[in-house]
Amino acid sequence: MWLSFISCIAGGVFLAACLLDIVPDFLSDMKEAMEKEQIITDFPLPEFILGAGVLLVLIIERIVLECSHNMAEEAAPLLSSPPHSSTAGDVHRHSYDGQNHDEEHRGRHFHVDFNAHSSFRSFILILSLSLHSIFEGIAIGLQNAQTEVLQIAIAILIHKSIIAVSLSLLLMQSNVKTQWFVLSIVMFALMSPIGIAIGIGVMQNETDGSSLVQSILEGLAAGTFVYITFLEILPHELNSNKWRLPKVIFILLGFSGMAALRFLG
Repeated sequence: MWLSFISCIAGGVFLAACLLDIVPDFLSDMKEAMEKEQIITDFPLPEFILGAGVLLVLIIERIVLECSHNMAEEAAPLLSSPPHSSTAGDVHRHSYDGQNHDEEHRGRHFHVDFNAHSSFRSFILILSLSLHSIFEGIAIGLQNAQTEVLQIAIAILIHKSIIAVSLSLLLMQSNVKTQWFVLSIVMFALMSPIGIAIGIGVMQNETDGSSLVQSILEGLAAGTFVYITFLEILPHELNSNKWRLPKVIFILLGFSGMAALRFLG
């Protein structure tokens, strides 16, 4: 229950960070970069880059879920025993259908996919989350104002804490070796600092076209935040039938806190 409430707070924080900071700053920086590079077009390029960031994360998630689903189908005949009677076959079929239903429900939010019981699928999940974290780190490294860095860092801290708990439970259920468990957590933890370093490197690079590259990366990172907020955290929590009103209150709490920080800054 409390993990769900914390996730709602993170959703509110991400919502405020997206609408009040990241997206407006990206649109402003992209406009300045296009003017500096003398790019004149009627095509909505900033919005296109923002959408590309959303689709990039969506593609990564779908690849992970597709690989997990295919491997589950391949493993199903090996795990099922020959039916000794029609009743047994019906029981097995209902059980398998229920498993598929649960898998489809949990697949809507790939951060907590507890059906990944193989080391290979766990590796795919960790890889996708690591790429995800790199773009989150880039969003921090590309910021100039101290207040904006603080807001985004808080949002990422809350979100990564929830992901880390879910990832730890997944690896424990996958029965992976201790060395692989530690390596996976360490690799996941290092991805955001790597993304921050990439963002800072782009910020300090003053070569021709650097402002445009910076704005494009900022737009991809903004798309990541839009995806996390509107297609992962909020739908995952609000679609549940439990604690509906308290969840909305916690979302408002997270949003109000970040809005107040933005107002005071």
